Amino acid sequence: MSANSDKLEGKVKETAGAATGDDSLKAEGKADQHAGTIKEKVGDAVDAVADKLKGK
Repeated sequence: MSANSDKLEGKVKETAGAATGDDSLKAEGKADQHAGTIKEKVGDAVDAVADKLKGK
């Protein structure tokens, strides 16, 4: 999954967990959002390294 889809799916899970009182689902949603953020940061780092190697 992409970073944005992880964040969106996580937000949906977190909201559903909060609405239903399911703390496990809520926590899973937060974890998915964090995973999306990490994927995004890693992607940014890879792009920065690639730019440096290309001489940009």
